[in-house]
Amino acid sequence: MQKTIQTIFITIFLIGVVSCAKNDEKTLLKTGFWNGTIQMQQKALPFNFEILKNNETYTIHLINGEETLVLDEVQVKNDSLFFTFHIFDIDVKAKIKDSVLEGVYTKNYFPDYKLPFKAHFGKKSFKNSMNFNSNITEKWDMTFYGENNLDTTKAVGIFNVKNSKLSGTILTPIGDYRYLDGFINRNDFTLNSFDGNHAFIFEGKMTSDSILNGTFYSGKSFEENFTAIKNNAIELKNANDLTYLKEGYDKLAFSFPDLNGKLVTLDDEKYQNKVVIVQVFGTWCPNCMDESKFYQQWFQKNSHHDVEIIGLAYEAKDDFNYAKNRVEKMKDKLEITYDILIAGTSDKKEASKTLPMLNHIMSFPTSIFIDKKGTIRKIHTGFSGPATGKYYDEFVQEFTVLMEALLSEES
Repeated sequence: MQKTIQTIFITIFLIGVVSCAKNDEKTLLKTGFWNGTIQMQQKALPFNFEILKNNETYTIHLINGEETLVLDEVQVKNDSLFFTFHIFDIDVKAKIKDSVLEGVYTKNYFPDYKLPFKAHFGKKSFKNSMNFNSNITEKWDMTFYGENNLDTTKAVGIFNVKNSKLSGTILTPIGDYRYLDGFINRNDFTLNSFDGNHAFIFEGKMTSDSILNGTFYSGKSFEENFTAIKNNAIELKNANDLTYLKEGYDKLAFSFPDLNGKLVTLDDEKYQNKVVIVQVFGTWCPNCMDESKFYQQWFQKNSHHDVEIIGLAYEAKDDFNYAKNRVEKMKDKLEITYDILIAGTSDKKEASKTLPMLNHIMSFPTSIFIDKKGTIRKIHTGFSGPATGKYYDEFVQEFTVLMEALLSEES
């Protein structure tokens, strides 16, 4: 009898061990390359990512065109995967089903902003370009048409085909669309971008060798049409002329709390007799992320000079603690060492009220350059990031010349 009972216990134990082993096998997250999709507006936005594992720690490398963003907030619990998109308040929760991940992409700072997410292990996301019209590898004068085709936005499209892939970017007066990647089949083309926050699909057709027509889809619901005419001489308006001081004002002034709640102004001793760059930005903004990386690299090399950078953070929610947490996360991820203040919300009309001496806040980001005497010397709207190639190089050159001139002046 006793042996029978022992046999039963051993059998139950072995069944449990086998069961646990099977469960562990089912929930094992495969490392390597995955092809993900976000379902948006009845379309699939594709993107590639790589899952890596070091001991028991996972990381994800999000591949967006020519850039790779490292996601280090990755958790596997039971049969589920959870990960956060870099500095953004956005995450994915997915069930692990062998070589498939299936779940939800959520923008936490928007109410009810959820999109279906799915990924397959070891599959590529983009088709190769076939029988493509090489005339698309030109510069394009683009016009985007808003609701009812009434509001229009001018832009410059720069596209090229390399190794059977269509890539490029689009510049607008308030910044660029960062890295675009896709394919062209004869005259039909698709370009996508996904950096965790930007979820963009451009679909179009070359209706002739010099005309493009198409539709731009962004995120959950935004959609607008565009046309483009080939024009290698096209340029946007000067980014230094779009934002300016109103008549009757001669200086920038503000009083915003730092991350400890202490009010900070330009009159504080720390900023006296120094060149100051005031960066209007938000942690939710990928173009601002690009600009912040550039400013931090420059500041790290030049902080021994009489110069300071003050970031004015305009966040998605009117909540100091929420904004503080977002800024602290950005500072940590991007290793930001310059000052950042909590200035307001990302609504441009409300943000403009916080700096009433400016004609408007047209773009996040916007940079205000102040000399050692407190005089505004330039206001630069938007930011042309690394994806824009020569435009980024031109910005860096212009920035370097300006800063060298301002730093060499007497206070």
